[in-house]
Amino acid sequence: MTQEANKVIVHIFGEQHAIKGKGSEDYIRSLAYDVDRRMKEVSLKYPLLAAHQVAVLVSLNMADEIAKLKEEQKTVLDMLGEKTEL
Repeated sequence: MTQEANKVIVHIFGEQHAIKGKGSEDYIRSLAYDVDRRMKEVSLKYPLLAAHQVAVLVSLNMADEIAKLKEEQKTVLDMLGEKTEL
């Protein structure tokens, strides 16, 4: 049985967004809160940036985090694979 998509109203960087996703409402809200927090942090550091520029920087930072986590995961899986071969 597949989970139905939930529609949740969230506020990110002063704008209201209707988000539809398969996660729980709390999960979607927590993701939106994280994005909002990150955008506010970048905006405080670089107050002259427009909202879309802040969003691009936050997106790049998050993409970098994901890439690093994927690399860490690959390293751990490789290490586990080596141990099972011994």
